[in-house]
Amino acid sequence: MDSPLTVPIAPALVATPASMHFAEALPLRSGASIHAYDLSYETYGQLNADRSNAVLVCHALNASHHVAGVYLDEAGQVLDKSEGWWDTMIGPGKPVDTDRFFVIGVNNLGSCFGSTGPMQTNPDTGEVYGADFPVVTVQDWVNAQARLLDALGIEKLAAVMGGSLGGMQALSWTLQYPGRVRHAVVVASAPNLTAENIAFNEVARRAIVTDPDFHGGHFYRHGVLPKRGLRIARMIGHITYLSDDVMNEKFGRQLKAPTLPASRGSLPLQGATPPEASHLPAVQARAGGLGAAAVSPEGALRLRPGEAGSAAPAWEENAPTLPEQAAGPYRYSTQEVEFQIESYLRYQGDKFAEYFDANTYLLITRALDYFDPASESGGDLSRALAGVTAKFLLVSFTTDWRFSPARSREIVKALVGNQRDVSYAEIDAPHGHDAFLLDDARYLGVVRSYFNSKVAA
Repeated sequence: MDSPLTVPIAPALVATPASMHFAEALPLRSGASIHAYDLSYETYGQLNADRSNAVLVCHALNASHHVAGVYLDEAGQVLDKSEGWWDTMIGPGKPVDTDRFFVIGVNNLGSCFGSTGPMQTNPDTGEVYGADFPVVTVQDWVNAQARLLDALGIEKLAAVMGGSLGGMQALSWTLQYPGRVRHAVVVASAPNLTAENIAFNEVARRAIVTDPDFHGGHFYRHGVLPKRGLRIARMIGHITYLSDDVMNEKFGRQLKAPTLPASRGSLPLQGATPPEASHLPAVQARAGGLGAAAVSPEGALRLRPGEAGSAAPAWEENAPTLPEQAAGPYRYSTQEVEFQIESYLRYQGDKFAEYFDANTYLLITRALDYFDPASESGGDLSRALAGVTAKFLLVSFTTDWRFSPARSREIVKALVGNQRDVSYAEIDAPHGHDAFLLDDARYLGVVRSYFNSKVAA
């Protein structure tokens, strides 16, 4: 008996990157301006007849416009591990349902994933921008996004949403363009950075600029990359985006091999968008009971609850075990890898330095530092939000110590004080800041309910 014909199942959502050029100069808050720039973006779903179902998604530090769906190769096959960075959230039948909403993801100016940034050529000089790329702010990104929406013929958004730095952009939209936003979904974010957060960003930046290969930000002219500094910056980010509980359960004090073979398998960074960047490195791990893991756009473990396993992390598979030593299991070295967490951090730092731009890292972390809408109202957030008209959903996570629930509650309090319509959910999740990227049923259920009951109403 002949076997039945197998018909391949088409992916639910195929993403197609696009780019739009803007000749007119964009004034920046610094007093500088930028002209002849491009914005990379993707759209999912269909814009309805009255153009009222558009949802803008703003990305975090090192993500991009590839929010959802997958990429196809030239043969029409799905590229392995090419899912968008918020694919758990956005797509047909998902909390932000692309069968109902027209979703837009935009890569911000200054990024290194397609939009004009430090890696592109300055039209005024004919040379790569490098350190000459102007400093940009959250407000500048929002103004650039507004221009893109104008070009797409979208006057008013059904919703603007984002997590972390993306949440700051969503909040800024309600302040800069109150008449253009009906709903704002702000996840794992804050009205400004604490001194501790600014300190972490500064240490990461110092690691980059003190790398001998940085050359004042003009390293491309010298044919080198400041990879050492980027590695350290990435390692710092990993630590801050995970909770202490997750790190202890995932890694603990387990010892690992002192070296990491360069030929280890890899997964793409969730959120890398250009075709040439669709195979960016990441890592999978299965251990301890926290389940499978991959790298998130923020840079920490992306944990998938309920997929527990016992295999060794992928970056350690087939690696030599530590030799027995008379003095015990340690190598007693200040330079070699002793612990699993060291191995993981070094691996991720190495991979990050292969694809991310150092000047972009400086620009985006500084934009985080500068964001503080209350500063223009004497530090009074309630006064700053007095003019917003959008309805809000805010979500925070109990173990997120970098953008703690208390910071989200500051926004909630200011909105309630202005008698605005606001919903708030505090999710008891163990994963730290990166919980906003994970497949948590409670969290996704909150967003789904809000979009079904309010945004679609």
